Amino acid sequence: MKATYKDVKSDILSKITKGDWGPGELVPNEVDLATTYGCARATVNRAMRELADDGIIERRRKAGTRVRMSPIRQARFDIPVVRHEIEEKGAAYRYALVHSSVEIAPDWLRARLKLPAKGKALHLICMHYADGVPYEHEDRWINLTALPKAEDEDFSELAPTEWLLSTIPFSNVEISLLAGLADQRLTEHLSCSIGDPVFTIERSTWWEGQAVTFVRFAYRPGHRLTTRY
Repeated sequence: MKATYKDVKSDILSKITKGDWGPGELVPNEVDLATTYGCARATVNRAMRELADDGIIERRRKAGTRVRMSPIRQARFDIPVVRHEIEEKGAAYRYALVHSSVEIAPDWLRARLKLPAKGKALHLICMHYADGVPYEHEDRWINLTALPKAEDEDFSELAPTEWLLSTIPFSNVEISLLAGLADQRLTEHLSCSIGDPVFTIERSTWWEGQAVTFVRFAYRPGHRLTTRY
């Protein structure tokens, strides 16, 4: 019987715990580990992702994987899906793609995500509704250098968050919470007035050191945010 990702994860964790692989030591690559455990490379990859998420190992692009010098314990973060959020409230969910275009990444985005000069990004503007009432305005950029197949994806039916979660994992997330005022653009989508207070969330995700997406969510006055870890 081939080893499962849980078997691989457990054995690697055991080696680290017993000191067979010490802090800072380079871990064998996925191809070699797959041979050792007699399983597919994808099985090893999943085990390594979970160990990285748990703060046991550190994966760096082109530099390999090492045991963390000081293994950390961190809360597992799940990116929320707004459709689930709305349906859990007992409301009917509706999604609409407002705008889609491929553009040269603007300077502010390149600086924020360290994108290459003249790098292209897919710009999406979407709306999410609860019982027909505007719930969330989504202004998203996807780095096409990291995820070129996003350019050919039709986002008219499936929301970007759900597609991204099923397409590519994330190793790092940065989140900013902001209070702001609605401008003309937001009033047209959120059915509020210019100058009304709006709650905004900005989120960037990376996979192994490469930026994947930046998104800005805006919510109508009175929106309540609840998080669980």
